Amino acid sequence: MTQHVEAIIEERDTKTAVLRGLRRKCPSCGEGHMFVGYLKVADQCPVCREELSHHRADDGPAYLTILIVGHLMGILMHVIFINFRPEPLVMATGFTVGCVALSLYLLPRFKGFIVAMQWAKRMHGFGNA
Repeated sequence: MTQHVEAIIEERDTKTAVLRGLRRKCPSCGEGHMFVGYLKVADQCPVCREELSHHRADDGPAYLTILIVGHLMGILMHVIFINFRPEPLVMATGFTVGCVALSLYLLPRFKGFIVAMQWAKRMHGFGNA
């Protein structure tokens, strides 16, 4: 007689994992750094040894960054132009610097967000024992 033994898979808290990912920390323990460099995800967490190499972030972080930066800067550009009418070169320079700075700040955080979401939902091999 054969018995099927179902593996009990514990639920992973998505909110906690995502908040850890936004801080660029390991979604499992929240202590180890998720990245080795600026955008290179570590193969495993240096603290809890959770395997992180399964991620498939691809172009998602770039799309999210462009979406957020574009909307914020577009609205801000409109408000500043209507209220203050700065010189075109001043406005272009200011918004160029602002767009680059905000993009560089958000890109690794969105990548951490996507990797943490994949970990929490057990996507792309994160659920395998």
